[in-house]
Amino acid sequence: MSSTPSSQTTSTSILAEELSRIVSEGRNPETTHMDTLSTEKMLACINREDAKVAEAVKQAIPAIAKAVDAATSSLKKGGRLIYLGAGTSGRLGILDAVECRPTFSVPDSMVIGVIAGGEPAIQHAVEGAEDNQLAGEEDLASLALTKDDTVIGLSASGRTPYVCGGLRYARQLGCSTAAIACSPNAVMFSHADIAICPLVGPEALTGSTRMKSGTAQKMILNMISTATMVKLGKTYENLMVDVNATNAKLKARAKRIVMQATQCTEEVAAETLSTADNNAKLAILMILTNTDVDAARKHLAESQGYLRGAIGHREIP
Repeated sequence: MSSTPSSQTTSTSILAEELSRIVSEGRNPETTHMDTLSTEKMLACINREDAKVAEAVKQAIPAIAKAVDAATSSLKKGGRLIYLGAGTSGRLGILDAVECRPTFSVPDSMVIGVIAGGEPAIQHAVEGAEDNQLAGEEDLASLALTKDDTVIGLSASGRTPYVCGGLRYARQLGCSTAAIACSPNAVMFSHADIAICPLVGPEALTGSTRMKSGTAQKMILNMISTATMVKLGKTYENLMVDVNATNAKLKARAKRIVMQATQCTEEVAAETLSTADNNAKLAILMILTNTDVDAARKHLAESQGYLRGAIGHREIP
């Protein structure tokens, strides 16, 4: 039976009341005059609000660290890191996930972004998709979710039904779960082991959570994926030595990484990379320990892919 106009009005009123209690949905007293400003002053106004985001994220670092440790544990066990969101939040999760393969040479299946409404929602708004709690559960179930996975829900408001449904399902299976929301009273937090809450305050444009809230989420996702991969040995010092050199730019970057890590010449870097099948990590180990490709590959395997550990087992000439 379809809902009556009266029931629809009641439902909308309840939702409006819920939104009034969400920080990111409030009006920002610093920007109420925004529509009267010159272009430059308007942009300066927005920029002043954006400047608050980094400090808000800083305050959430203890909780972010817990999410990193959970994700690292999952990936070491053969599990996955899965981001779940709707709209802007879902797209940000996908953006972070798809960058992991070229940056860290991990399979696409290791870090996954799931968005309400599926692939069409990446480029076009799919109205109503975020309101379906069951869809969040079904989308995760379609991935054959297991207790070895870590699921991180993303929602600026912290009330998105799609995300709440998915997190509840993941928690029931025994997955590690985290929620990222910009409101301290987020319903979503009750469905997650870890609550990450960057308090960025009301948006410059009321309710447009693609702004500060989205920026905060992107910064946190950067931290989670990067720190997790560092802990998995995908870097050496601050160099992404597991870069997947599949195009001209990345091949040039791999060469620079080898040169920076070893202080070798461009010619030596190019020659060693060629011998190592463009594997920067392997090339660095070959140069620093003066070993051939087979020996370097063996030492890397013995150190479980951690370059620093492999170098530590060998005397550097």
